[in-house]
Amino acid sequence: MKNDLKYYRSLGGIFVGAVLCCLTATACTEEKEASVPAPTPTPPAATEVNADPRDYNQYTELVWSDEFEGSALNQTKWTYEVSDNWFNNELQATTNSSENLFLTGGNLTIQAKQEQLRNRQYTSARIITKGKQDFAYGRIDVRAKLPKGKGIWPAIWMLGSNDSQAPWPACGEIDIMELRGSQPAVNISTVHFGNTVAERKFKGTEIRLPSGDFSDDYHIFSLVRSKGQLRWFLDGQQYFTITPNDASPYPFDNKFYMILNVAVGGDFDGNPDASTTFPKQMQVDYVRYYQYK
Repeated sequence: MKNDLKYYRSLGGIFVGAVLCCLTATACTEEKEASVPAPTPTPPAATEVNADPRDYNQYTELVWSDEFEGSALNQTKWTYEVSDNWFNNELQATTNSSENLFLTGGNLTIQAKQEQLRNRQYTSARIITKGKQDFAYGRIDVRAKLPKGKGIWPAIWMLGSNDSQAPWPACGEIDIMELRGSQPAVNISTVHFGNTVAERKFKGTEIRLPSGDFSDDYHIFSLVRSKGQLRWFLDGQQYFTITPNDASPYPFDNKFYMILNVAVGGDFDGNPDASTTFPKQMQVDYVRYYQYK
């Protein structure tokens, strides 16, 4: 899938591969419906606050967070996306059941299960901040421990808040973290952009842990957004940057909302096989949004 442009370099013992893929491969997480080209509405601009880039550690003012305390999802911050039918040939239905999403010990758990629900053999959960929290410039940290296993697809990602007016990919997609369950030591970060589905392009990178995998312990997945710049960090160490020189059109100065989900099967890692045991859990300690003064 990722063979148009590849380079490898060593970064503090963590290995990174960067990729530019246009039109020929499957998009990461968002819907791939056919669309009729139409004029793209002007998206809402992100506020200019924090437009200038700063060092990772200078983003110290906590603007918004969810620490996942309490016994139930805070629905003033998140909305369940409930559906039996998803895209990318995914196999799960997403629910608002406490079997698929629950809070315990200060952690959010999204749990994929192998069980019959109407015409689906798997269930999971997907939550979004759309209409409740938009993110502009600043730093987002998500501390999470990820599931593994063939056909398991956890994701921490974002869509442009104007996606109702500028459908994907014109709204932009930012994948902070995606993981193929069959390659549990490799985190994939990608942006998707383009005026129409037919013109969709994407650019991304892979970062591999030097030992172990992402199911062993929690890691902090971070995105720093500045005007004309996106930077990705793993446990405080930068490994990828995107600017308008890398992506045109560039919708990533606009406001975005957050999505957390675990998919089962589909185009990204194929379907589960006999080696995949259930349930599978993504555990999230917190989501935090920082700016600088």
